[in-house]
Amino acid sequence: MSNNNVLKGVFLVGFGATSYGMLATFVKMAYNEGYTTAEVTTSQFVLGILGILLINLFQKIKNKNTAIKASRQNIFHLMLAGTSLGMTSVFYYLAVKYIPVSIGIVLLMQTVWMGVLLEMILEKKLPSTQKIVSVIIVLIGTVLATNLIQNEVKLDWHGIMWGMLAAASFTTTMFTANSVATNISSAQRSLYMLLGGAIIVFSFSIATQITPFNFEIFLKWGIILALFGTIIPPMLMNAGFPLTGIGLGSIVSALELPVSVMMAFVLLNEDVKPIQWFGIILIIIAIIIMNINLTGRKK
Repeated sequence: MSNNNVLKGVFLVGFGATSYGMLATFVKMAYNEGYTTAEVTTSQFVLGILGILLINLFQKIKNKNTAIKASRQNIFHLMLAGTSLGMTSVFYYLAVKYIPVSIGIVLLMQTVWMGVLLEMILEKKLPSTQKIVSVIIVLIGTVLATNLIQNEVKLDWHGIMWGMLAAASFTTTMFTANSVATNISSAQRSLYMLLGGAIIVFSFSIATQITPFNFEIFLKWGIILALFGTIIPPMLMNAGFPLTGIGLGSIVSALELPVSVMMAFVLLNEDVKPIQWFGIILIIIAIIIMNINLTGRKK
């Protein structure tokens, strides 16, 4: 693979991760204007699905209808996988309702050790020393990044619970997204996963929205949330990962963490202490360690 292709992949994955890193700050800003979690998630998914539908239509016309079409089995499996995507959005947005965005993104990054644990269960073998070291660094980084040592800010347990549930569902999303119906276009895969996620989001909205739905959210925040949450990141990452490979792609996608914290610091005036930045750096280092080949052999 040429260096130009790898560089292109790095740019695509990096921009996708950066876009997703901005998302929680926009959600928090929507909350500050009185919008509910149901309104935020519904507007994001409705407009996201419409956007991906247009992209699919454009690709269909461009390729003159020659692209591989998803089978019924593909559609079923992708929608099933997409339910975890919907749960991730709901849980993550509920988390940042109770805790700062800078803490919420750190909790979401617990996918690093959750992924290792899930891999161990599925493959029925102990993880490598490299992965164990990475997990230990992540846990140390999490303690520092959430400022548990100084304990100056009391974290709402609701936020911690939703944040950990978001990390668990996101771990499932990552495992299924990289293995289900990989023979069809990324636009088709994104569409059917979004439709699966929409089932969870709409069910949550119906169950929790007790006040009249404020449709102004669609124009005020829905377009931004759809772009940065359900259209740009999956499209760019699906296009970029094949060019970078999983290892380099995972390292570049870690950009989501500092971008999310920086956005919260700049736009929400969240207080992020030096010890928290150090913890964030440790988590990024752990992701790098986990995804580089130290031995020259397959891990």
